[in-house]
Amino acid sequence: MKKLYFIAIYPPQQIIEEVKIFKQDLAMNYNNAKALKNDAHITLFPPFSREAELENDIHIAFQKIDTNLTPFEIELNGFGSFANPKNPVLYIKPENNDQLIELFNRVKQQFNFVKYSFNPHVTVGYRDLDFQNYLKAWEIYKSKEYKTKFLVDKILLLRHDTKWVPIAEKFLAKS
Repeated sequence: MKKLYFIAIYPPQQIIEEVKIFKQDLAMNYNNAKALKNDAHITLFPPFSREAELENDIHIAFQKIDTNLTPFEIELNGFGSFANPKNPVLYIKPENNDQLIELFNRVKQQFNFVKYSFNPHVTVGYRDLDFQNYLKAWEIYKSKEYKTKFLVDKILLLRHDTKWVPIAEKFLAKS
């Protein structure tokens, strides 16, 4: 049986709760309930499917990721969007961060079977957000203020079991 997996950075619970307030606003006012299903995170490797019996190989590759990095801060600052008419996305923008790019590149060394561009963001609205509601929401969110920061000290491997659950973590540590 196939399962879905992905690799991400999760902020502390307090920031997850703050972002949930924006997601609830989109669910109530812009018909975007699906965004409520996932907690706030920054994707380092997008969801991919594998046979569940191969999960051990995924764990081995995950543990091989070079996390010999000093933990670093990510600053979230304001909102951005991908204005794709078929699949618009509203998100919180992280400031440019060389350590985040370096961490992504290290993940990519072990997980390189999918080509994708790294566009770090914390999704607020997507999936069932239609383009008209996206345009209305973007009018409000493009000038909305939200600023916070958090320490990145680990990455998570998650599996989809009716919802995303962490199945492994790897801490950043400069040796």
